[in-house]
Amino acid sequence: MQELHEQLDELTDQLMAELEVCKTSGCQYAENEAEYRKALRLAILDEREKGTPATITSDLCRGRPDIAELKRLRDCSEAIYKASQEAINVYKLRIRMVDAQITRVWNSGNVMQGGYL
Repeated sequence: MQELHEQLDELTDQLMAELEVCKTSGCQYAENEAEYRKALRLAILDEREKGTPATITSDLCRGRPDIAELKRLRDCSEAIYKASQEAINVYKLRIRMVDAQITRVWNSGNVMQGGYL
């Protein structure tokens, strides 16, 4: 029973750490998104000034190495953010599983050290 409580504490600590990672990666994702959109806007304005047809402006701008790199950074930070969200869900599921195991052991009357039954 003690081992289950220790496992529950460890999972809770891991969940809290992952919540911090999610917060940080979410902020990084938002920052990268903003940088990408600002650079894309400026590139589109440059192409408009040059008289580039509107039908190809977007493709030309997104194909520029600097814009493509910003989009890559944005996409990578999005992947990290989503992976962190998924990790949080996994930790919550594992916590529920350990909690259910603790409840089963407690209700079975098979409580070890420190039990009341």
